[in-house]
Amino acid sequence: VVPHHEPDPVDPEAVIVRLDPGLAFGTGTHATTALCLAWLDANLRPGDTVIDYGCGSGVLGIAAARLGAARVDAFDIDTQALIATRDNAGANAVQSRTVVHESMASLPATADVVIANILAGTLIELAAPLVARVRSGGHLVLSGILRQQAHEVLAAYRPLLALQIGGERDGWSLLAGSIPASLATVAGVYTRSTSNGYTMTMTMSANGQLTASDSRGCLINGSVGVPDA
Repeated sequence: VVPHHEPDPVDPEAVIVRLDPGLAFGTGTHATTALCLAWLDANLRPGDTVIDYGCGSGVLGIAAARLGAARVDAFDIDTQALIATRDNAGANAVQSRTVVHESMASLPATADVVIANILAGTLIELAAPLVARVRSGGHLVLSGILRQQAHEVLAAYRPLLALQIGGERDGWSLLAGSIPASLATVAGVYTRSTSNGYTMTMTMSANGQLTASDSRGCLINGSVGVPDA
């Protein structure tokens, strides 16, 4: 990750991301971002589709595009982040493969990689919709998690997807997991309390259809681990 005003690195094999974060989070130097970049570099497959949830400056999605992703869909609740992501995608000549979303509802139903570098509490509350957007055979990557918070996030996702610690740096952890192409998660009904005091109920059918609702009446539907037609 190189600021616009600095020269290119001398490494001829380096994948360069030119970045101006503007008012958004994500300079590429924070440990949580560095963990995600390392995961993408090691695991992203050419032609993968990517959802960057909580895109900030767009650094992760743009890096994915530069590494060969066929399409990146980026979402953030911060308007400044959406502006920065559009600008940075253009500066890196990947704007044709980067779609910026102002609403979570407009994101694709599934992607090969869903990556979210946000706060642990928010990741816990978003467990059902994030897992639901992972295509069969795809990967979920979570960061923004302090090492001492990792067990809580792992526990929240366990009914839906088995995550593992994929890396640690400077007291921060990255969690990652994949959904086998031929295997849906275990059918059943799971109930847990979220950090904001609501109760989340998740129902998984035998064919991988996920319905999740909370005690406020919010409803989420999606497919988890179902082979694509």
